Amino acid sequence: MNFLSDTTAPAHPRLIEAIAAANTGFESSYGHDAISARVETRLREIFECDLKVLFAVSGTASNALALSVLCPPDGAILCHDEAHIHRDERGAPEFFTGGAKLIPLTGAHAKIDLSALDRALAEIPEGFVHTSPVRVLSLSNLTESGTAYSVSEVTERTGRLRQRPALVHMDGARFANALVSLGCTPAELTWKAGVDALCFGATKNGALGAEAVVLFPSVLDRFEALQGRQKRGGHMAPKMRFMAAQFEAWLDDDLWLDLARAANARAGELAAGLAALPRVEILHSVDGNEVFARIPEPLADRMRAAGARFYQWPDGSARFVTSWCTLADEIRGLIAAANRFSP
Repeated sequence: MNFLSDTTAPAHPRLIEAIAAANTGFESSYGHDAISARVETRLREIFECDLKVLFAVSGTASNALALSVLCPPDGAILCHDEAHIHRDERGAPEFFTGGAKLIPLTGAHAKIDLSALDRALAEIPEGFVHTSPVRVLSLSNLTESGTAYSVSEVTERTGRLRQRPALVHMDGARFANALVSLGCTPAELTWKAGVDALCFGATKNGALGAEAVVLFPSVLDRFEALQGRQKRGGHMAPKMRFMAAQFEAWLDDDLWLDLARAANARAGELAAGLAALPRVEILHSVDGNEVFARIPEPLADRMRAAGARFYQWPDGSARFVTSWCTLADEIRGLIAAANRFSP
């Protein structure tokens, strides 16, 4: 009953098999291989547009690299206060951009509130020498609270930047989970809604370790700079075909969506079971594979004693994350152990 994170889960067998299959013969290095080319073609089909793809080994690397070509050193990146780029990346975006300023905004359930966004934009007028000009808006989908920005919510926020020379970055570490929950298309949730670059995560959804920075048509001219930053930052893998092979298997026959649906379904079952327990409060809507609950400490201790592992969030709540291979029996086992607890 491991609910610590979807990064603790094993990789899907089909992706491991794809790596083994790629381990034959010789291929061009640094992303110039046939597998990488096929994945880029497939992503063009999935997102219904021209695009460029750069593979990375971690979400932090993909976020920092993407932001480094979207935001100049003297610019500002607006993000939610809970955003991974702000809370959990040890200053990597600031480091890779050469000093861009992250400005955290408020909003319930880790979504940037429109009034907070409007206030920030009003307080940072364009051309005012004493403030860092807004050059990027970063949205996380899923958010750090496990909630999803709908297409209209993304469009509302990106629309606020249309009068500025600013771009939109989406941290999509759990993009697949958001997508299947919302029931929209990848294009509708990204470039059609005003997103310029997506950090497309596979690691949390069945990969051994594979992320992709996807540049949409509005910023295709920045790809060469992105490659240069990747090389200079030490993140250009020589045998990139092994990352590409994971993506190829993951995208094949929509496996990535099936895995996300499985994880989301288990999270829904878990949320329903927890909500039925006395004095347990589900704190956010469950739009993907994360459940945040406020649980009495004695009950939480009983769950741990029964073998459940979950993360204690900074606000004191418990975070449960399901994965592509979480079993329904694990959910039932956890809830049964909780029901045996008598305060």
